[in-house]
Amino acid sequence: MKLIRFLLFPIAVVYDVVTSIRNHFFESGFFSSKTYTTPTIVVGNLSVGGTGKSPQIEYLIRLLKDQYKVATLSRGYKRKTEGFQIVNNTHTAEDVGDEPLQFFSKFDNITVAVDANRREGIEKLQEKKNPDVILLDDAFQHRKVKAGFYILLTKYNDLYVNDFLLPTGNLRESKRGAKRADVVVVTKCPQLTDAEKLKVKKKLQLQMHQQLFFSSIVYNEFLRGEEEVSLASLKEKEIVLVTGIAAPAPLLTFLTSEGIQFTHLKFPDHHNFTDADILKITKVSQQKMILTTEKDYVRLKGRLNNLFYIGIETTFLEHEQSFNDCVLDYVSLRN
Repeated sequence: MKLIRFLLFPIAVVYDVVTSIRNHFFESGFFSSKTYTTPTIVVGNLSVGGTGKSPQIEYLIRLLKDQYKVATLSRGYKRKTEGFQIVNNTHTAEDVGDEPLQFFSKFDNITVAVDANRREGIEKLQEKKNPDVILLDDAFQHRKVKAGFYILLTKYNDLYVNDFLLPTGNLRESKRGAKRADVVVVTKCPQLTDAEKLKVKKKLQLQMHQQLFFSSIVYNEFLRGEEEVSLASLKEKEIVLVTGIAAPAPLLTFLTSEGIQFTHLKFPDHHNFTDADILKITKVSQQKMILTTEKDYVRLKGRLNNLFYIGIETTFLEHEQSFNDCVLDYVSLRN
């Protein structure tokens, strides 16, 4: 695989040229970017998948929902519907995508919408719901919209400065694109010393206006399904773990560290589980507990017995209030 990626290096160079020209046209005004009166916050990355966008969006929802009318807008990756949709109780993951359905199922009194055309999505949200703030999920490269606040995520063990463009690496655009961020969050961090944080900061070479934060993922102590089960109660049992996410390795490491024995069935990110997949999972599980991620749960719910998910949340290693203040100050000044 690494050899194939290396051989595709000339394509990556062409891809770099094309995306750089596109960015230059937007920055010079040759291509238009539209701004909106409604505060808009982008959460995104430079690489493909696995940086923790969903838990970061959920963190922002928790931060804002008690003070403001919050709406989220996603593309609705791999959904079978088209155009603008406001998520409701009748929708499935196939209708609107797994992550939007997860947001809708988890939080009351917010609006969750999907539209691949972010301009149309924002305008329809303004028309139909008039939110106080719109969270744009995975829209860092959507240059036709100029958001008011950009949060760029990068994994600690896979910093964008150490990567290269597709298809040789995993970057969607040149690392120069990081300059658009107001805040950079290094995600999925272990406990870090001050020296380790400083080393990362030097590598990233952020601009004067940009702020840097370090976050980690915390797994919930209780699993949810038709009932609630403590994670600790699994230590004497064998379970089946089903994942359809970009980077399952941290979850595998966590479960192993907790002394939990599991058989792992790995599927691609945002996988739409077929009847054959369900049959395979059922045969492997043989009535054992099936554990999955929250994102996968919304696609598997009702199709498997004894199904549970483990939830995750973003937590900051330090300066959490400073991050909160950055976001709250931006939103309050525009409402």
